[in-house]
Amino acid sequence: QVQLVESGGGLVQPGGSLRLSCAASGIIFSTYAMGWYRQAPGKQREFIAHITIGSSTNYADSVKGRFTISRDNAKNTLWLQMNSLKPEDTAVYYCNARNYDNYWGQGTQVTVSS
Repeated sequence: QVQLVESGGGLVQPGGSLRLSCAASGIIFSTYAMGWYRQAPGKQREFIAHITIGSSTNYADSVKGRFTISRDNAKNTLWLQMNSLKPEDTAVYYCNARNYDNYWGQGTQVTVSS
C-alpha cells in the first residue's frame, strides 16, 4: 500500500519559516519524481516545487528564492524548506510522487498570520 504522509505544517507569523516533510512508503522512492503542491481555500491546487530522480529542481515563480525542495532517497523522505513566509502562502500543502503512477498525500495545513 502506497502512503505519502506530510508533516510539519502549522501556524507561523509572516516572515517566519517552516519545514515540511513527506515520508513515503510502498514505493521505490528513488524511482519517483517528487513534488509539492498547495491548495488555498476557494482556489485550485497549484504547483510549488518539483525534484527529479536526479535531484534537479524547479519552482513556481511565487516561491522561487524562498522555498527549497530536497530529497533523501535513503530515508524515503521529501522536504520543503519554506522561508520568508507570506500570508498568501496559507494553504494545504500536498506531496506528490510520480512516474508511471501518480500518488498524493493527505496534505498538511500551513497558516501564515500575525
